[in-house]
Amino acid sequence: MVRKLETLPRTDGYRMPAEFEPHAGTWMLWPERPDNWRLGAKPAQHAFVAVAQAIARGEPVTVGASPRQFANARAMLPPPIRVVELSNNDSWMRDCGPTFVVDGKGGVRAVDWVFNAWGGLEGGLYFPWDQDDLVASKVAEVERVDRYRAPIVLEGGSIHVDGEGTLLTTEECLLNPNRNPGLSRAGIEQVLADYLAIEKTVWLGPGVVDDETSGHIDNLCCFVRPGVVALTWTDDKADPQYDISHDAFERLSAATDARGRRFEIHKLHQPGPLHLTEEESRGIDAVEGTQPRLAGARLAASYVNFYIANGVVAVPVFDDPHDGEAIERIARLFPGRTVVPVPAREILLGGGNIHCITQQQPAPRGA
Repeated sequence: MVRKLETLPRTDGYRMPAEFEPHAGTWMLWPERPDNWRLGAKPAQHAFVAVAQAIARGEPVTVGASPRQFANARAMLPPPIRVVELSNNDSWMRDCGPTFVVDGKGGVRAVDWVFNAWGGLEGGLYFPWDQDDLVASKVAEVERVDRYRAPIVLEGGSIHVDGEGTLLTTEECLLNPNRNPGLSRAGIEQVLADYLAIEKTVWLGPGVVDDETSGHIDNLCCFVRPGVVALTWTDDKADPQYDISHDAFERLSAATDARGRRFEIHKLHQPGPLHLTEEESRGIDAVEGTQPRLAGARLAASYVNFYIANGVVAVPVFDDPHDGEAIERIARLFPGRTVVPVPAREILLGGGNIHCITQQQPAPRGA
């Protein structure tokens, strides 16, 4: 029996491990919304298949698909990739899926955050989001793990952890009044401590320019290993991203992690800037209550939105002059893993990228 627990993960001895720690597998969701994905989501589906195949080189992958798309997903995905029927509103498993925690004694549990589509009725990207808010509990059922229902709105893309008590986030997102207006900075830090065993939260300011998630950290900065981070960068002083990245660099340079270490910061120059084309915009259905996709809009492209799997790093590429440099730099950061570049513009058109559509399930520790 899968239980909904009323205790706190930290009290029960659970913590959130880092993404670079061993995984039992990866979870994804299958795209289909024609008002978010162009041409009936068919190009995006091919991109999701490529991501799943890249990750499956190192670990098991499970893809949740709606009843309407289950047969199509099963036909398009290779047989080793598991497909389960899982109703949803859209395909952002990082943000609506569970955050898994471990206890070092073989236990794995799920934290089920409240999801409101990145802002609810005050800036959210679509309505309704009721099926997305059930995804975490359904994943917990499939994996037969107990879960905690957390008391705050939080998306998985808004946090990055080092597995040793340090968490990175942005003020733009977690302090946004359309998430948890009744909570102060200290109140949010307390919830992160209680549910993820975080000892120190490092706050950066805004996220990547025009990131419609309200500046998720996973597009701006991430942990490579304890004490080491990768940061989105640009040398173009006329680009608004310049000031944002420099502010983040200064904050990181002045901060220490939960173990007292100074951060080693590695810069990954952003692609582009990239923009939505007229042809791409025409392929997306216009539906009331959904974020419009207008030609000329800047896309929140970032190489930092990679995903670390067992033995593999899946890196988004965009047929951009900076792709090669990004691949080389990330390969140097992960000498024990194979870097797999995945063409990811179709995912970017929907508002995110590889990290946004994946969620790691950690392997049990000490079992």
